[in-house]
Amino acid sequence: MSVGTIVWLSSELMFFAALFAMYFTVRSVVPQLWETEPALFNMPFSVTNTAILVLSSVTCQYGVFAAERYQRSRTGSLLQINRWGMREWYVLTYLMGAFFVSGQAFEYAELVHEGLTISSSPYGSVFYLATGFHGLHVTAGLLAFLLVIGRSFAARRFGHQEATSAVVTSYYWHFVDVVWIGLFFIIYILR
Repeated sequence: MSVGTIVWLSSELMFFAALFAMYFTVRSVVPQLWETEPALFNMPFSVTNTAILVLSSVTCQYGVFAAERYQRSRTGSLLQINRWGMREWYVLTYLMGAFFVSGQAFEYAELVHEGLTISSSPYGSVFYLATGFHGLHVTAGLLAFLLVIGRSFAARRFGHQEATSAVVTSYYWHFVDVVWIGLFFIIYILR
C-alpha cells in the first residue's frame, strides 16, 4: 500500500510539474501581466491561509505518531492534547484543510469581484488552473481523512491495517502541502 501510494504520488508530481511549466511558459510570453495582476492579491489573507495549510501537516504528523502507537483516540480530556489519539489529530487536520479550501473559495470570489477570472487574461487562466487543481487535491485529501477517521470508528481493533491507512493518507497530505508551498512561492511571492 505504501509503495503504491509513493508511485502514484510520483505521477501526481508530474501533473503539477506540467502546471508549473504552463505557468512559466505563459509568464515568458506575456510578462506585462505579472506587473499588474498580482497586485490584486490580499497577501495577509493568503499568507494566513497558507500557514494554516502548512501547520496542518504538523497536526497530521502527530496523528501518524498516534496511529503508529495504535492509539485510535484520546486517553484523557479533550483539552489534554498530549493524550490525543489519531482520530483527534486527524479531525483537527481535516478542519484546517477545510478552512484552507474555504479560504481559497473566498479568495476566488474576491478576485472575480476585482475582475480576475479564468477567462479574463492568460494570467487568470494559469492562476485558476494551478490553484484550482491544487484545491481539488486538497479536497480529495479531506475525503481520505474522513475515510480514515470513519474506519477508526468501524474497526473493532485499531491495528496495523488501520495505522497503515493513516500513514498513507499522511503521505498524500504532506505531498499536497509541499506542492502548495511551491505554488505559493511562485504565484504569490515571485514577481
